[in-house]
Amino acid sequence: MAGQQTTGHRLPILIGIPLAVLAGLGIAAQGRINGALGARLNDGLAAAVVSFGSGLLVILAVCLLLPSGRRGLRAVLPALRARDFPRWYITAGAIGAFFVLTQGLTVAVIGIALFTVAVVTGQSLSGLLVDRIGISPAGRRAITPIRVISAILTIAAVIWAVSPRFAVASEISHWLLPVLLPLAAGFLMSFQQAMNATQTVHYGTPLAATLINFVAGFLVLLVAWAIKVSLAGFGQPLPSEGWYYLGGAIGCVFIGLSAWLVRGLGVLLTGLGTIAGQLMGSLALDLIFPAPGTVITLATWLGTLLTLIAMVFATLPWPRRGRGAAN
Repeated sequence: MAGQQTTGHRLPILIGIPLAVLAGLGIAAQGRINGALGARLNDGLAAAVVSFGSGLLVILAVCLLLPSGRRGLRAVLPALRARDFPRWYITAGAIGAFFVLTQGLTVAVIGIALFTVAVVTGQSLSGLLVDRIGISPAGRRAITPIRVISAILTIAAVIWAVSPRFAVASEISHWLLPVLLPLAAGFLMSFQQAMNATQTVHYGTPLAATLINFVAGFLVLLVAWAIKVSLAGFGQPLPSEGWYYLGGAIGCVFIGLSAWLVRGLGVLLTGLGTIAGQLMGSLALDLIFPAPGTVITLATWLGTLLTLIAMVFATLPWPRRGRGAAN
């Protein structure tokens, strides 16, 4: 099985974790841009289509211009024919499409606070599971007490950081069912990272894996948007300001970076790093470009700090008690 392989690639923690945080910063920036575009168009699904479509054009151009990108594209069909990994891994982009679509469907209903908590909870739990069953190129990694505690600390930290925004959340019956969508999206994100990382190993570059990710996601969103248009018609015209279209390019960076990082850090550490980056990025954006309803309190700062502590805690070694132990 491809998912049980390891590549021998080990990335130093002091290099990998900052890069994972950088990927998380990109997720926060993309979320703010796509959210603004969705509000401008009054159509979150159309904003997701624009984001994936622009990202697809960017990564396609990069793959065609760079020799490594062209080599990676030439390696795709041979890898699929040889069944070097399960062929359904090429649908990983559909998970990204589901995540973006979930933003548009639920954030307006449950608020960004509950959305963030649900996504982080799902991602932290699945990070442990994906590492344990070993479907990423990093291979199987044991569920040690330190890794479990780090995941729990991360969930608690995010809840603490966004707790000031709970005051504006509506009654439980209003958000209980919608919150299941971001919970599922967050749970699937770790699988997406592992699937993209596996493709990266066999293509020899994250560029080809990122391109396939965008193709799959764009096709899913395009079909959903076409159905919506057939039922409800077109929304607002596209804006002329160029910054509304940066979300796709940013997505190319953090999807490709995450696919490369999982190979050396594993899914859980990559996920914890990106979560920390998301919180730090969201905090910075709220300070510099505050959105309507922005609330920053001491809990916001301390929750973000606790997230960083949980991430560092996850990198600590755990004493091995037997020959089969893994970290």
